[in-house]
Amino acid sequence: MADRQDMENAIQELQALQEPSLSIIRLSEFISAAPTTHRTSDVSSCTLDNPSPASLEADLTHYKKLFSKLRFSYLEQVTKEKFLRAIIGEPPQIVEPGENAELERQLVDVKEVLKEQKLYVAGLVSELEEQGRQLSRRYKMVTLETELLATLPAQIDGLKKTLEDLRGQNRSSDERRSEDPNLNLPLPATQALVEERRAELEGVNSQLRSLQQALPRQSRALEQQRRELLKLEQERDTAMLGAREALERKREGGGPADLHLKGRWLRGVHTGLKELLGTEA
Repeated sequence: MADRQDMENAIQELQALQEPSLSIIRLSEFISAAPTTHRTSDVSSCTLDNPSPASLEADLTHYKKLFSKLRFSYLEQVTKEKFLRAIIGEPPQIVEPGENAELERQLVDVKEVLKEQKLYVAGLVSELEEQGRQLSRRYKMVTLETELLATLPAQIDGLKKTLEDLRGQNRSSDERRSEDPNLNLPLPATQALVEERRAELEGVNSQLRSLQQALPRQSRALEQQRRELLKLEQERDTAMLGAREALERKREGGGPADLHLKGRWLRGVHTGLKELLGTEA
């Protein structure tokens, strides 16, 4: 609250300082405070009311020309007056050539001093112009900063209201928190989790692409194994059928052929036992 009051006081002080707007014409009013007379020059008089850089430059050029004419007329009149007084004076004023030469030397010295003074004045004018430009830029900057400062209280109030709304939304969001901890993470942690899930998804997609590429080869191998398994199943069924038939014949007593096979089997068993025991029957 104290900061707000200090800001408002600063704004009021700046506005009070800027009440009389600055301009060249108003700064020069104390010079032209004497009783004014009607202007006889051909320069428009509206420049005093609405001055601009172009109009001021035009006035300056016009008055320079008038001053040059006035100076020439003044020198001409003074020279004529001195000449006439020298002629009609009693006694007449006679000037010797030596005096003229001395006056010429003095005139050269005076001209040198005048030239130095002109250069000095030109330097002062340039310096004053530069200072005037700097002051003008600073004045514009201060004016802009004052206008910006005047808008700050409203902006601060708006930002405070927005902050309160965000805090209210944050409190309401805290009340509606999900049981899943991943849904309650802050923004940086959520972004990191999203990047991690994307990396995992990319790995799964890569594995899926590899499996899809290997699927035709595995399908062909599976088909071949299926055919081999079918062949083995057929052989198993055939062997089981033969075994059942042999078992049935054995149960029925069999014939001469079965006795022959049985004798061959017994001889084979006997031979194997002899080889195994290393003895003769």
